[in-house]
Amino acid sequence: MHPKWLSYLPPFIKNKLEGRYNLQKILSNTGWLFFDKILRMGIGLFVGVWVARYLGPEQFGAFNFAVAFVALFGAFASLGLDGIVVRDIVREPERKYEILSSAFILKLCGGGFAFLISLVAIFIMRPSESQTHWLVGIIAAGMIFQAFDTIDFWFQSQVHSKYTVLAKNGAFAILAVVRVVLILHKAPLTAFAWSALAEIILGAVGLCMFYLRQKTVPVWCPKINTARRLIKESWPLMLSGIAIMIYVKIDQVMLGFLSGDRSVGIYSAAIRLSEIWYFVPMAIVSSLVPSIMNIKLQDEISYYNKLQSIFDTMAFLFYLVAFPVSFLSNTIITFLYGTLYKEASLILTIHVWAGLFVFLGVSRSLWILAEGYTKISLYTTILGALLNITLNLYLIPKSGALGAAIATVASYCFSDYVIFMLVPRLRKMGIIMTKSLLLHVLWREKLNVQ
Repeated sequence: MHPKWLSYLPPFIKNKLEGRYNLQKILSNTGWLFFDKILRMGIGLFVGVWVARYLGPEQFGAFNFAVAFVALFGAFASLGLDGIVVRDIVREPERKYEILSSAFILKLCGGGFAFLISLVAIFIMRPSESQTHWLVGIIAAGMIFQAFDTIDFWFQSQVHSKYTVLAKNGAFAILAVVRVVLILHKAPLTAFAWSALAEIILGAVGLCMFYLRQKTVPVWCPKINTARRLIKESWPLMLSGIAIMIYVKIDQVMLGFLSGDRSVGIYSAAIRLSEIWYFVPMAIVSSLVPSIMNIKLQDEISYYNKLQSIFDTMAFLFYLVAFPVSFLSNTIITFLYGTLYKEASLILTIHVWAGLFVFLGVSRSLWILAEGYTKISLYTTILGALLNITLNLYLIPKSGALGAAIATVASYCFSDYVIFMLVPRLRKMGIIMTKSLLLHVLWREKLNVQ
C-alpha cells in the first residue's frame, strides 16, 4: 500500500499496518485487482444485460455457445503455466527473464494449437452452421494473443498487478463503448464476436506498453531446457485445466446440442449473474501466492493457520452474497433482463450455490501449489468433469437449463469438497474447508497440523 493511502485510514487500522510493508504491498495489489473486477462487474453487467436484451435469448445463446465451446480448448493456450511461472520467478529471481520468455513461447504455440483444434472441432460437430463457424473462429483467435498474459506473470510476482489492471481495463472500457455503438446501430451478431477479439488484442498491447516502461527491459532469452522443465511440471495442471473447462463450460455446450440456443441464452443470463463475483477469491488468492510460499518455507503451523484464515474469509464473503441473491432471484432477473428471460430466475437461485465450491476450490489452489499436489488437482477435476457430463446427459433432456444448473452444483460440490473428506491423504484440507463452511460454529479447537 502506498504510504499516502495510510493517511486516509482509521487510526486503529493504520497502526495495524504501520511498518508491515509486505502486508501493505499485498493489500495494495489486492485493491487494484478488486478495482479491476468491480469496474468490470459494473460496466460489464450494464453492457452485458443491454447486449442480452438486444440479441434476445436465441442469438444471445448462440454467442454464449460459441464462447463456451472455445473455452473447452482454452487450457491448451494457458498450458497450466500461470501459478508455476509466478512461483518460479519468486524462487529464482535471477532467472526471471529466462522463465518468462520460455513461458511466452510455450503459450504462443499453445494458443495457435487451441485456435486450430477449436475450428476443426466445430466444423465436425456443426458442419452446416456457417454463423457458428464464424463465431467460434473469431473468438478462438483471441487465444493466440493470450500469450502476452505472460507479462502479467511478471507483474504478479512483483505484486504490481495495477499495470495489468490499467492495461486490461483500458481495453475493456473502450470496447464497452464499442458494444454500445454496435447496439445503437443494430449490428449483426458476429460484430460482437469481433469486439471480444479486439478487447484481447488491445489488452495485450497495453501490457506490452506498461512492461516497456519499466526501468530495465532486458532481452528475453528463452531456453529449451527451461521450457521442457515448465511443461514437465505444468502438464498435470494443463490437463486439470481441460477438466475444469469441461465441467465449467460443458453445461452450455451440452445445452446447445441437446436443448437448443434459446436454452443456452436463458441459462447464460442466469449464470452471468451467478458468476459475476467469482473475481473475489481469484483477486485475493493471486495476491497471496508469494506470501503463502514464503510462510510454507518458514513455519508449518503458521502456514496452515493462514490457510484456515483464508478459507474462513472466503466462506463468509460467499454467504454474504448468496443468500440475498437466492431469495431475490426473480426480482433481479425481471428487472435486468425483462420478461423474455423470466425462466432464468429459478436457475439463478440454484446455480448461485455453485459459487461456494468455487470459492473453496480457488482457495485450495494455494495449498495444491505449495504442496506440489498438481496431480491431485488433476484427478479431482477429472472426476468432477465426468460427473457433470453424466448428470447433464440425464438431467438436460428432462429439465433443460434447470437440469444443467443442478448438475453444475452437484459436480462442483463433489470435486471441490466431498473428495477431500473421503480420501485420508486429503482430509486435512477437507477439515479446513468444513470449518470454514460452518464458520467455526461447531469447531473451536486449534487446527492440528502434526
